[in-house]
Amino acid sequence: MKMNKKDFVFCLKNVAFSYKLGSHLVDALRDISFDIPSQSLVTLSGPSGSGKSTLLNILGFIEPLQKGNIYFQNEDISQMNESRKNHIRKFKIGFIFQQFHLIPVLTAEENVSYFLHRQGLLSNDVKKRTQESLEAVSLWDHRKKRPSELSGGQRQRVAIARAIAKNPEVIIGDEPTASLDQATSREIMDIFQFLAEEKKVSVLLTTHDSMVQSYSDYNFLIKDGILSEILTRRAL
Repeated sequence: MKMNKKDFVFCLKNVAFSYKLGSHLVDALRDISFDIPSQSLVTLSGPSGSGKSTLLNILGFIEPLQKGNIYFQNEDISQMNESRKNHIRKFKIGFIFQQFHLIPVLTAEENVSYFLHRQGLLSNDVKKRTQESLEAVSLWDHRKKRPSELSGGQRQRVAIARAIAKNPEVIIGDEPTASLDQATSREIMDIFQFLAEEKKVSVLLTTHDSMVQSYSDYNFLIKDGILSEILTRRAL
């Protein structure tokens, strides 16, 4: 089936990125071009230092686009002002990180609701979304526990609940299973797969784990800042 531009959440054209390391200029990304399908579970894989996290940060509007073109839902990000970028970060993209970034003094429930309140939602909406998101990751019964009282897998579930509570169109995760054991990682990946297949969320993850890649609809392999290979689920 032929896909058109609206079927892609991101379209990348000749993207390059470099940074200074001492007196040297390091090319983190070099002339990368590919399209990321919407409503799919997509992984960016490659060895450490390959450029995959840099690319994820650019797609998440964390790092600036230095060279090339990126289209988010058919909108050229180079033409966006900061207000537009902030709106996308705030309402359209949910972020999940390897280190969880939970607030230690808040309960699981409060870690989710805190950011919803900051979005300006009404209290009833905050309560509803908080409960729905914690139930989606099977943590509602642990909602009164603080991060220190939760396992690593449970803390990552809170981070996922926090991300999905704002009903994002895209979820971006930087190696979200890297600090988890294999069984817990599979449970987390089951959640991501459910979000992509049932909730129609575009899920984009970086990983070096072949198990995580096996869940992906598309895997983009990056080596030395260059797109090396594209694999579909059938080939993984």
